[in-house]
Parts: sequence; structure tokens; C-alpha cells
Amino acid sequence: MGRAWLDTIARRSDVRVAAVVDVVPESARAAVAERGWDVPVFGSVEDALAAVPVGLALNVTIPEAHLEVSSTLLRAGVPVLSEKPITPTVADALRLTELSESTGVLIATSQSRRYSRAIAAFRGALKARGGAEQLDVRFFQNPRFGGFRDTMAHPLLVDMAIHTFDQARFLLDDEPVSVYCEEFNPSWSWYDGGAAAEAVFSFRNGARFSYSGSWCGDGLTTSWNGDWRGTAEEGTARWDGEAEVVAQGREGDAEAIDVDHTADGEGLDAALAEFVTALDGGAAPSGEIHSNVWSLAMVEAAVQSAERGQKVMLDDVFGEAREELASSPF
Repeated sequence: MGRAWLDTIARRSDVRVAAVVDVVPESARAAVAERGWDVPVFGSVEDALAAVPVGLALNVTIPEAHLEVSSTLLRAGVPVLSEKPITPTVADALRLTELSESTGVLIATSQSRRYSRAIAAFRGALKARGGAEQLDVRFFQNPRFGGFRDTMAHPLLVDMAIHTFDQARFLLDDEPVSVYCEEFNPSWSWYDGGAAAEAVFSFRNGARFSYSGSWCGDGLTTSWNGDWRGTAEEGTARWDGEAEVVAQGREGDAEAIDVDHTADGEGLDAALAEFVTALDGGAAPSGEIHSNVWSLAMVEAAVQSAERGQKVMLDDVFGEAREELASSPF
């Protein structure tokens, strides 16, 4: 992901790489050399901040390092665009929220999968039919990453589902209230932890969002964005997770929904563009921490539900996080 972000920056004329930081500096030097750049490399954020002027920082460290790295940058007055999750826990995200408020420095998460021309068309199709009250997605992929994901307790929910949960918030334009989730590990799974899950979320407006996912689903895999269906008062729309959006009302045939391929960029490019626009005085990015913490809370609530075998309320997740924050101030 560090290399992907370097290439994203290289595609912009108004942003340049001032420095690259890695706890293994040789890795950073290799990435810089691959691109033929003359860019300084440092082993710590503190060393980089002391040596070069910085206008913004991309935090692409492992999730466990997000709190320390992002807080160091915020205290130094440097805006942060972080890879997901913003932190591993809601409590730590609230710590960063407080720090962002007290310093007045922006921090946001790159939820890159909500930046898609096709998901915008799907959202528009749902809204045009009254807004989805029943939304469901099937996500079946089979990555063999190796490494830390293979030994995680909740690899699907913790490492991947936040993308899909964030997309659901975007599509419903609302926040969740509760979730019931069952997590399991199929007999053929190569993961130690639960690589499959079924979850149902309730939202404030009464909508339901159902998630059916697997990270060991060989055969007939879905898009990495999943395969979506939303039902509204005036009809139903589907999105295949790629470029095809189809809708049908009470009467008439199904119709293809136009996807505006001339719209602004997608993925990392769009996330960076939105962040830079905010720094230039534009609207806050959609992944700004006050908003994005809800996507993280959906993950934490789903994990709690799976572990406890019962419905979990999002208010309780935030309440427990605030209690933890009060007992161990940042």
C-alpha cells in the first residue's frame, strides 16, 4: 500500500513526496529507488519532521501503529490521511478525535472503496426510487495473502469488512443502530480465525443491511466490492460491484443505469483529491474521523456480537469506548 500511495501522489502535479518513513528504512529506499526519486528516507516520523517541511502525511503503517503515528503528526500540526482502520479500536479512534479537536488539525481515513463511479450510480438509482430500506451484499473472495492475516482471530470482519460496512453507510446515507452477527470458519479454510460471517444491521431510519461474506470462497467469486441489491418503495436496483448497475420499478423492464465515466477519479486518487481539497478550504472529506468512526464501530459491534452470540447496540459500543477512554486518558 505504501508503493500504491507513492504512485498516487506521482499522478498529481500539486503534491510531491517530501520524505518516506519506514521502520525498515531499506524498504523505503527500495521503493524510492524503483521510481528514480531523490527523496530522503527516515526510520521515524520524529526524524522526518525535524528534517523536512511537511504539509500533509499519509499513514500507511500497520493498524497497531496508527494511533502512535497519527497522534505524533497531529501534535506537530500535520494533517493526516490514514489507511483504514483509523485505529484498531473505537476507543483509540475517540482518542484521535479528541486530539484532532484540541489541535484543530484534520485527520481522515481513506475508505477508498466508496470512491467509485459505479457505486455513485447505484446510490443515485436507490435514492431515485425512494431510498433502500432493504440492502444486502454478498462478498466472496479467496485471497491467500499469507502473513499476519492467516493468524488473526477475525480476519474477514476486522481486515476487510470495514470497506463494505462503510459502503453501506454511504448507500443508505444513515448510521447504524444495532447488529446481530454470526462468524465461523469453514472446514476448508486456511485461516486460523473466522473467515466467514453473516450479519444484519439495523439503521436509524429503519433500513436493514445484511452482509454475507467469506474470505475463503473458492469459485464464483464476487467483485472485491461485493455483489449488491437494494429494494426501495419504487423498485429495486442491483450493482455487480464493478461497472454494471441495473434497476427496475413496479412496472416495466429492467434498465441499465448510466455510469458517469467522466466523473472525478476513483479509489486512492479520489481519496487524496478530496483530502487536498479540504486542506485548500473545501468541504471536510467523507472519511473525516468524526464520521468514519461509525464504520469502525460497525466492525467492533459485529465482532462483539459474534463473540457474545447476541445483538449488540452501537450506542453500547460507543459507551464502552468512552468508559475506556475515561479510565485511561490519552
